[in-house]
Amino acid sequence: MAGLGHGGMTPVVRTTAGWMKGFILVFGLYIVAYGHLTPGGGFAGGVILALAFVMLVLAGGRERLPRILSLELVAELDSIGGLIFLGIAMLGMLPGLGGVFFNNFVVKSLHIGTPFHVVSAGIIPLCNISIAIKVASSLFLLFMLLILLRGVYTQEDTRA
Repeated sequence: MAGLGHGGMTPVVRTTAGWMKGFILVFGLYIVAYGHLTPGGGFAGGVILALAFVMLVLAGGRERLPRILSLELVAELDSIGGLIFLGIAMLGMLPGLGGVFFNNFVVKSLHIGTPFHVVSAGIIPLCNISIAIKVASSLFLLFMLLILLRGVYTQEDTRA
């Protein structure tokens, strides 16, 4: 793969990837934000967000990997996404908010939201955001590990 080498791809591909990243990130955020009203949601939006960063690494080469996102930051985001999701589920167990695991306390207790509007779904958009963080960071973390392992195995094969 040409994009995984030390020099990356051509300047045209790198420049185009840099321009496209903003559009892809905005589209991914749109899919997450409107996931409870349209097809999409946290998983689909998270995949799109992760692919924006994967595209940058493929276009720029392996040496750009730490500059785009560090391994530590991606691992922390992965944990934070899961903790936010669990926290939302646990909030529903509070006695004043329904006392049930994963209770949609925003709609049922606070009576917020107009049907078919962005803020109409209670905790669902919050869950979509946490799932998007979890999925995007997990996929990019997996990609980073595969890239790093590819370099290790390639070096071992040339020594044999």
